[in-house]
Amino acid sequence: MITTVLSLMTSLMELPLGESGGTTLAARVDEALLCAHDLPLSWFEVMLWLHGQSEPVAASDPGAKTLLSRSQVSRVINSLKSRGLVTRVVSPTDARSVHIALSEAGRSAFAEADATRRAALAEVFDDRLDERDIEDLERVCQKLKRRA
Repeated sequence: MITTVLSLMTSLMELPLGESGGTTLAARVDEALLCAHDLPLSWFEVMLWLHGQSEPVAASDPGAKTLLSRSQVSRVINSLKSRGLVTRVVSPTDARSVHIALSEAGRSAFAEADATRRAALAEVFDDRLDERDIEDLERVCQKLKRRA
């Protein structure tokens, strides 16, 4: 089942756009985020996951919860930290472990970037999907969220 869901998500992000099919959905969103916020899609993916957390999480957690490798997540976290978008704190239960969270600047940057991402997605989906298709997608997304 997981393989099927990951395959579906990969297919969706690799959805060809335009007549020649050269640009993918992921590339379109990545370009929009880079142009508007100098924020690559991989950074946004980690920020999106962190935004959904109610408290700081182990720095290793995003590697297990995103489609990025552990080394990619480490580089992304370091980059986000250097821009002041993520804070690192010592774990309250293990002084050897580091936890991360979005900083105040990170939450603000995320909100702006999320609006850009939503606009880029709307440009693609609004012309291709009718009301029922969108409702079906929302239902599937809600079901996936409940299982996460």
